[in-house]
This record gives sequence, structure tokens and C-alpha cells, in this order.
Amino acid sequence: MSEHGEHAQSHIDLIAKQEHEFLSQPSISEWIGDRVAGFAGSIYFVILHAVIVVFWILINAGRMSGIPRFDPYPYSLLSTVVAIEAVFLASFILMRQSRMARRAERRDHLNLQIDLISEKEITKVLQLTRAICTQMGLKSVADNAELKELSQETSLETLSQRLEDTLPES
Repeated sequence: MSEHGEHAQSHIDLIAKQEHEFLSQPSISEWIGDRVAGFAGSIYFVILHAVIVVFWILINAGRMSGIPRFDPYPYSLLSTVVAIEAVFLASFILMRQSRMARRAERRDHLNLQIDLISEKEITKVLQLTRAICTQMGLKSVADNAELKELSQETSLETLSQRLEDTLPES
């Protein structure tokens, strides 16, 4: 494998390791929540509920002989069961979203670190490029206004403050 390929593979391995660590760390409640929320978001869940509701209505409308009615129209017991189920499902889904938000936040921190390192590296490369151009007598290239500006150290505090001042209040 070429040096470039090995470098890329090391990044892929690091990302895979972090994903594996994140996925292998759930508590029992997170594991259960993920499974329930995953099932609730599937077509099987929808089909199962459609079948249950149809049977519930058929039984309580007297369409299925031999099975006594237990929830006459307007099916208030069915409404109560569905409402309670909705509360639990919403809780499981919110638990899963919270876990995924933590995962995204962790990735965002990593991306920020990589971006900051890249910014430093690129600035240094541009400074070196300007120095080489000056040494080779390419003063017009070295004195290019945009190249000069881009080769200056970036003040994260200033940049952050400018962004804060520019963005609308939420």
C-alpha cells in the first residue's frame, strides 16, 4: 500500500475504532431504548399495529364470533392503550436522539480539532510558499494581497467574536 493509502487507512481505522467504542458502551437502558426505538421506526411496527387495531375493532364490533366484546365503541380502552404507548415510545425515541446528539457532539469536537490543525498547517505552507517566491525573485507572487492575507496567523478569538457579532440572535 502506498504511503498515501496507509495514511488514509490510519484515519479510517481511527474513525472505525471511535465508532466501535461508542457503540460498545451503551448502558442497559440505552441498549433497550435503541432496540425499542429501532423497532418503532420500522415497517414491521406499523404492520403489527395495523393488525392489532383491526382485530381490536373487529372483536369489539362483534364481527368475530366466540370472542366476547371488552371495549365497546368508541373504543376508549384502545385510545388509552395507544396514548400510554405513545408516551413510552416518545420517551424511547428521545433517549435515542439524545444518545445520537452526544455522538454528533463528539464528532463535532473531533472535526473542530482537525480543522484547527489544518488551518495551522495550511497557514505554515502558505508562509513557506511566500518565502520561496521571495527567495526566487517572484516578488509579485509573494506580495499578492490575497496570499499575504491567507498566510497570516488566524486569531480564533477574533474570528469567533466576528461570527458572534454577525449572526442574528436566536
